[in-house]
Amino acid sequence: MRLTKTLTLLLGGAALLASAAASGAQGSYTIGVSNTVQGNGWREEMVCAIKAQALASGKVAKLNIAHRNTDAAGQSEDIRNLISAKVNAIVVNPADPAGIKDALAEATKAGIVVVAVDQAVTEPSAYIISNNQEQYAYLGAKWLFEQIGGKGSVVYMRGAAGASADSDRDKGFKKALAEFPDVKVAQEVFTGWQQDQGKQQILDYIATGVPFDGIWTSGIDNVIVDALVESQSTLVPVVGADNAGFVGQLNSVEGLKGAAVTNPGSIGGAGVTLALQILDGQKPAQQTVLVEPSLWENVTDAGKEQLKAAADPSLSPEWPVSISIPDWTTYTKEQIVACKGPGE
Repeated sequence: MRLTKTLTLLLGGAALLASAAASGAQGSYTIGVSNTVQGNGWREEMVCAIKAQALASGKVAKLNIAHRNTDAAGQSEDIRNLISAKVNAIVVNPADPAGIKDALAEATKAGIVVVAVDQAVTEPSAYIISNNQEQYAYLGAKWLFEQIGGKGSVVYMRGAAGASADSDRDKGFKKALAEFPDVKVAQEVFTGWQQDQGKQQILDYIATGVPFDGIWTSGIDNVIVDALVESQSTLVPVVGADNAGFVGQLNSVEGLKGAAVTNPGSIGGAGVTLALQILDGQKPAQQTVLVEPSLWENVTDAGKEQLKAAADPSLSPEWPVSISIPDWTTYTKEQIVACKGPGE
């Protein structure tokens, strides 16, 4: 499945890696990984993409992965452990953009390449490759507000408080909200990007009996549709991400209007590619690279065709269907699903 719009390449990433692998420079690097959210399908796909790309590159001998639920202090500890392990590069999904700044600076000082994926960090020496989170929220919110006729109330289901992706998405959501002064936020909650928590939050709000006209979610989407169906509530328009379960619902749930905004977890694999480029002396011209999102909706024939083409029921419902990023990931579907890195 190809994204409709992708980032402009700063380097010929995949070609460089393929050339290096062909020359015999294989298995020479150790890459550390720091992730602070478990039990979330998007993050699991991100980690699997990291493993798959490290394996496909032929240039990574070992991955050292710190993958647990923790905060900025815990992540800083994990990063310092990776520094002590003398990894060559660290791919990090930050718990807080500023909270891990000192640890990242220490990594750079130790000669370690730092690449933040999915979210920005404030440490200027770090490279960033991320989905454009502000645009992600803006596209979905604008579509939602248009669907409800430019007036009414919506439930605003955010991600994790303090995460830079959530802060960026909040900017995009409020940018769209400013364009629709007759749209009000009926309820704002932080889901923590946890499926069970998000579902319970919308069920609790439905139980109040307060009417609402639409729901914007920060990627906790298929369980929100499940909650509407199970509670026999009105199927208001729902915006979510390109998760396999939600894409399937947009194709199959009768009466559901919705839109999926692309937010590939495969950005983790792109982070490995960027780290390897830098390790090989091929630094990008800019510190930040953004993947631009697309919106797929089921209210037009063209949108329905996009959703039909994107659907992949073989994937976990919580995994984005965007399992690769052209020119930045080179693994196969079988490799990312297997979720095996070098030596595994």
